[in-house]
Amino acid sequence: MRQNKQGTAEKLIRAAVDLISEKGYNGVTTQEIANAANLSEKTLFRHFGSKQKLLETSLERFQYAEEMRIFFSEQLLWELENDLLSISKKYHDIMNRDRKLIQIAIKDEVHIPGFKERRLQHPRQLLTLLTDYLITMNEKGKIVCSNPTMQAFTFMMAQYGAFINDLEAGNNYPGISLKQFIQENVKIFVRSLTISSPSTP
Repeated sequence: MRQNKQGTAEKLIRAAVDLISEKGYNGVTTQEIANAANLSEKTLFRHFGSKQKLLETSLERFQYAEEMRIFFSEQLLWELENDLLSISKKYHDIMNRDRKLIQIAIKDEVHIPGFKERRLQHPRQLLTLLTDYLITMNEKGKIVCSNPTMQAFTFMMAQYGAFINDLEAGNNYPGISLKQFIQENVKIFVRSLTISSPSTP
């Protein structure tokens, strides 16, 4: 019985995410969501009570901070280029997996009081992880890092900007793939963090 209940809730969540990401929160009715899930509107209300609660439950799935924490604790090799490539790939894998939820969050989070602050916990946690990584790499003598927080933020924002460009506009820049961007962006950061300061005469 519980499994059937979870399956019904999952169908409604998937239908809501698909429709709201396409049409926006105000452009979709509970009846349309129920129809898309091949369920009744009464079933939707029995499980979630309201469209807002259904949206809130859907958006709660956008939680990548814990995945990134585990990745940083288990997957890093402490080799700058390899690590930055792996971090970038993991980040884009997660963001693309959750792209519909992100579209909704950007356009419709106003409908859920306090959601923006909860959503921002994830990039803030990633910033902390990246900063700590750069500090440790600097302590190991593997990079020259004068401002780890700002350098971590710059790297993270470059990745986020590339994702948003793809999310909102698609292929605005023919001939430039996400894979190419990641590789070049990492090369630039590796060069900037491994070039030693000029020696004092």
